[in-house]
Amino acid sequence: MGDHAPRRRPEIALGPALHPPEPAPDADAIEAGRVLFAQECRFVGAAADETGLPPDGLPEVAFLGRSNVGKSSLVNALTGRKTLARVSDTPGRTREILFFELKRLMLVDLPGYGFAAAPKREIARWNRLVPLYAKGRAGLKRALLLIDVRHGFKPADRDFMTLLDASAVPYQIVLTKLDKAAPEELAPRLAAMAAELARHGAAHPQMHLTSAYHGFGIAELRAALAALAYE
Repeated sequence: MGDHAPRRRPEIALGPALHPPEPAPDADAIEAGRVLFAQECRFVGAAADETGLPPDGLPEVAFLGRSNVGKSSLVNALTGRKTLARVSDTPGRTREILFFELKRLMLVDLPGYGFAAAPKREIARWNRLVPLYAKGRAGLKRALLLIDVRHGFKPADRDFMTLLDASAVPYQIVLTKLDKAAPEELAPRLAAMAAELARHGAAHPQMHLTSAYHGFGIAELRAALAALAYE
């Protein structure tokens, strides 16, 4: 497909697939999210190991998921900045935990797990660092576990969900790349994912659908994260 070819707009009439349904934020919540994410978003630092983690302070929201699931694209879409988090077609480019300060909230971009374009020793180091952060960060309000909606849960995702459950880290599934999904496959896949998710004690009951390309679900996710920042 050429760079200028139109992409299919995401289907939003998903019916009972999202059960329990995600409540729509009201206008005040949407505005609070817009205002928060319109603030300056400052890069604070990067941690390659536990000694590089900044002190706990602001509430934190962590973005994690398989390599190339769209973490950087989602962070850029939320903040309205095209290059805040680097976007790459090569999985595994994020090799450290990145911290971005958004006035009242810290956005944390974690290295992708699974396939990565790096030596095995590097991959093993990242795979140790990410659980260490998730289990030991006092200011972590919620982990956003990004899943490519075209593929659903994969074994590495399930391993991480089990780890987050065992560590009592609250997390929510954020489905990415909705614009690339086949509409006829969405409802059964989402229903199966919701049934599986119900068995995980630390998981938020609602999944959140997004398309960074079209901006679908971005305002609603901003509102949800603003509520965490101001609680």
